[in-house]
Amino acid sequence: MLLVILVIAIVMIVVLISKFKVHAFLSLLAASFFVGFAAGMNPVEVTKAIMKGFGGTAERIGIVIIAGTIIGVFLEKTGAALTMAETVLKWVGPKRPALAMSIIGYITSIPVFCDSGFVILSALNKSLSKKSGVSMAVMATALSTGLYATHTLVPPTPGPIAAANNLHADLGMVIFVGLMVAIPVTIAGYLWATKFASRYEVLAESSLSYEELLEQFKKLPSAFAAFTPLVLPIVLIALKSVANFPSLPFGGGTLKLAIDFIGEPMVALLLGLISCLLLLAPKLDEEVLSGWIGQGIKDSAAIIMITAAGGSLGALLAASKIADYLGTSLAVFNLGIFLPFVIAAALKTAQGSSTVALITTSAIVYPLLGSLGLASPMGAVLATMAVGCGAMVVSHANDSYFWVVSQFSGLKVDLAYKCQTLGTLVQGVVGIAVVYVLRVVLI
Repeated sequence: MLLVILVIAIVMIVVLISKFKVHAFLSLLAASFFVGFAAGMNPVEVTKAIMKGFGGTAERIGIVIIAGTIIGVFLEKTGAALTMAETVLKWVGPKRPALAMSIIGYITSIPVFCDSGFVILSALNKSLSKKSGVSMAVMATALSTGLYATHTLVPPTPGPIAAANNLHADLGMVIFVGLMVAIPVTIAGYLWATKFASRYEVLAESSLSYEELLEQFKKLPSAFAAFTPLVLPIVLIALKSVANFPSLPFGGGTLKLAIDFIGEPMVALLLGLISCLLLLAPKLDEEVLSGWIGQGIKDSAAIIMITAAGGSLGALLAASKIADYLGTSLAVFNLGIFLPFVIAAALKTAQGSSTVALITTSAIVYPLLGSLGLASPMGAVLATMAVGCGAMVVSHANDSYFWVVSQFSGLKVDLAYKCQTLGTLVQGVVGIAVVYVLRVVLI
């Protein structure tokens, strides 16, 4: 009966979001109440568990998500995203525009949502397609899959942050392993673009040349200033993880205390946010200090609420003992690292949102880590990766990103299914294969 309750809860989330267009926040809360009541819990305990799960999750990652979203706004508004694109183009070379866009997507989507990143880089993508003569089917697929890889695998994008939080995984290790796993996943997307999507000729409809696009910003920030808000938090968070290795490489005194402070995700992201001011100084006015930051806060609010509601569902699943029973039942099938992938893939494909799939699956899977053989610190990291790979499978018509890619690139729906939908399927399968190898080697 407990297993039936869980299945109904998942179906409820999918149906409410997909069919009735109910916001994910209310859908997750409704599923939380349903799980508690259906499992026979005391109504007062149900409300307490929901509030505790909601508040605890918001407490841990609320400021982190806000700071990361504001950094994304600064990278977009200042032209720093184009500076990063220019830097990669110079490194890769103008003769490999699709590879350049894959790498640019990989970098951009670490702090910026994939759909926002695609919109930001769409004009650049079109102008490069026009300049090089490479089909927009290739360029769009290369960019979209590059963005998608880090969007579901690498913090400080909110989805992976929420999953790491729910699974109690070390954020520094999640960033490091996520960056590594995202490389073959990005390569898989690039090869899909160049070997498959290249069969279809789609002309770029660009009214701006590459040079005219750059002139819109008059003066772009330097590469150092553009990359610092992205690189600084990642380095600081990773440094904290190193400092807390059992061997204590930085000792146990003041230096370690200082690294632990600046490497705390909230502090690291706030320092990254402060470094965004380098992109504008000395031109700091009300529009920047209030308007841009206000936009970032507004954009992050929905993600925080959805993430916290996912925390409520996780708390109810733990309190109702459903997860314990599910873990015992599934242990005999020896699914291991593939179970988080399958659940996330089913949720993603059914309701469309990678972020919702990441949050919901991680909340379901956390109590099962022991029975899946993933109870170690590295096991929690790899479980986060498996959930992220599942959250790629697949991007189709119920996913807003699918429409962003198709509409901004001039791809017809049937072609978008061939390029984008099948491309994300290939990425997810390659990703879980890599995670499985890491599971065999590291655990």
